[in-house]
Amino acid sequence: MKRYALIGRRLGHSWSQRWFEGLFERQGLHDCTYELREMEQLNEVRQWVENEAIAGFNVTVPYKQDIIPHLDALDPIAEAIGAVNCVSVEQGHLVGYNTDAPAFLDTLKDARFEFHHCLILGTGGAAQAVAFAVQRMGVEPLFVSRNPQGNRQIGYNSLLSLHLHPQTLIVNATPVGMYPSVEDKPLELSTLNGKAGMVYDLIYNPSPTALLKEAERLGLRTHDGLEMLKKQAEMSWKIWNRNT
Repeated sequence: MKRYALIGRRLGHSWSQRWFEGLFERQGLHDCTYELREMEQLNEVRQWVENEAIAGFNVTVPYKQDIIPHLDALDPIAEAIGAVNCVSVEQGHLVGYNTDAPAFLDTLKDARFEFHHCLILGTGGAAQAVAFAVQRMGVEPLFVSRNPQGNRQIGYNSLLSLHLHPQTLIVNATPVGMYPSVEDKPLELSTLNGKAGMVYDLIYNPSPTALLKEAERLGLRTHDGLEMLKKQAEMSWKIWNRNT
């Protein structure tokens, strides 16, 4: 039996298990399982992998950066981003990868939205993956944080002094608005100066989020995180099985 999993602190929102079980059924893989494993801390992760014979696992909030010290090696892309959402067990070694960045990049290219400015809400692992992808497209993003640090971050109050353009992309890379807190929004788009061209929310449960509903009312283009989930899951599956 090949066992795979998703780890995080709270996983009631996740559709990953549903997606992988559908994959196993489509491909007739009766010797594979995918589980959701909630962890309050990561000290137990290596023992869990060994005891349960885990072949690979995904990582979600809030552990995409915190998992790194528990790994034996990092793929160059994961190392450059500083965040991991996919771990492969390779000859007993835990190797970290990042499939969020290429998955986000693919979906953004599919959306065919030309942008020259990018605001990323949040500074965690997902936000770093988005920034890496956006930079690959030639745009230097600006992070919006509750506790801004450095010249690439601003506070939410500072957004009011910015003038948004139709070529501005806003990406929500925070968990604000995720199930079960479906009425929450990381910001009020109507209070901003000017209008962005697109709002991309990495959250896929619910879809649309309260943020995307407001964006739609304002006449903005919107994109949720469901297609990104599918793409990063496909990439994870290829990583786990590339030597079989």
